[in-house]
Amino acid sequence: MDRIGGDGASVASPLPQWGHEAWRMYQYYLDKTTPHMVYRWIGTLVITAIYCLRVYSVQGFYIVSYGLGIYLLNLLIGFLSPLVDPELEPSDGPLLPTKGSDEFKPFIRRLPEFKFWYSMTKAFCIAFVMTFFSVFDVPVFWPILLCYWIVLFVLTMRRQIAHMIKYKYIPFSIGKQKYTGKKASASGSGSRGD
Repeated sequence: MDRIGGDGASVASPLPQWGHEAWRMYQYYLDKTTPHMVYRWIGTLVITAIYCLRVYSVQGFYIVSYGLGIYLLNLLIGFLSPLVDPELEPSDGPLLPTKGSDEFKPFIRRLPEFKFWYSMTKAFCIAFVMTFFSVFDVPVFWPILLCYWIVLFVLTMRRQIAHMIKYKYIPFSIGKQKYTGKKASASGSGSRGD
């Protein structure tokens, strides 16, 4: 009897094993894309263009696009916001400098770039799949949805920019000073074999 119970516990059914192996392969390739930021964003732009062409060609699914736009706006706010909001909670950890004499503290995002990219790409893929089901094609007057989304975007961004100005932070590295190290001499400027 011990043998029957022991065999049943050690033999796993093939379906969960395949699912686990597929998930491991997916995670492996997702991890390999991490350092290739430009190529990831180019892929997302291609997916975005495919989604836009699909919505344009079927002349529908505007409510799906509106929901996608609201979700992307939410992701953008998380991407532009600091991890610790100085307005809401004082923290013992790193804070944003408020005066020029304050010590430099790096900007830490609430939503890191990789998670922003990953969530955005997943959202476009899910929205694309939703365009194949007529239950999501709710008839709406799309110009009103577009106007409402633009107003929402402008008001939200105005509030976010006012927050950036108030607490003097820039969530991008464009224009910030960067340490470049020592300048290479003219003789040492040959190409490396990396």
